[in-house]
Amino acid sequence: MAWNIFPLWAGIVMLIAATAATWASIKKERSTVAIVTMLIAILGMGGFIAMLWATLGRPPMRTMGETRLWYSFFILVAGLFTYARWKYRWIMLFSTVLAGVFIIINIARPEIHDQTLMPALQSVWFVPHVSIYMFSYSLLGCATLLSVVALVRKSTDMDRAIERLLYAGLAFLTTGMLTGALWAKEAWGAYWSWDAKEAWAAATWALYLIAIHLAPSVMNTKRRGLYHTVILLGFVALQMCWYGINYLPSAATSVHSY
Repeated sequence: MAWNIFPLWAGIVMLIAATAATWASIKKERSTVAIVTMLIAILGMGGFIAMLWATLGRPPMRTMGETRLWYSFFILVAGLFTYARWKYRWIMLFSTVLAGVFIIINIARPEIHDQTLMPALQSVWFVPHVSIYMFSYSLLGCATLLSVVALVRKSTDMDRAIERLLYAGLAFLTTGMLTGALWAKEAWGAYWSWDAKEAWAAATWALYLIAIHLAPSVMNTKRRGLYHTVILLGFVALQMCWYGINYLPSAATSVHSY
């Protein structure tokens, strides 16, 4: 029942989010109206996830479609946080568009079903691991958006925000990896197996760590392009870790194939 109303529900949420983002983009100062309106949209998206959770009788985190729902939710949260903290007027618009893209994909290919969770997923680590990862992906997504703009404009105005988002995103990414390792030990008897998803997770983590260490030495220099390029490569690796590995031959033998 919950999924049947998703297109209408999501359309209303996106309309509210777009209103907030548009209002923020036309106001020179931080807008309380835009912040409150975006909060309403976020609560609306969270409300649907909660309803779907109740309908399925399990955490909606098993399929790609379900994780896309969480990403749509968290990217709105990250966009609002970035706007409220650093007043980048267009960031909520970008995050709303990104959330909308994932919602449209979900309407076209829902990948939502009522299958019972396999034994490996019936773990106390399941919910924190997936939710922490999705939140880290949203923070790093916002950092990437800012990095693209900074690279195109050759501006240093956004460097502090990018660095803060990278620190927060990498912290949550690291926590997600640690909870995943504990979960893997419980489910398969080993903390790390170097399957395709874990290898790309390690590559993603390493690239963002390199970016953080590059920041102090390249800020306000001609090598800032290298810094932003590493951030972009990190985001590409993140996409491979999240869903790109599903298209690799090694995915068939991965312990992460559900």
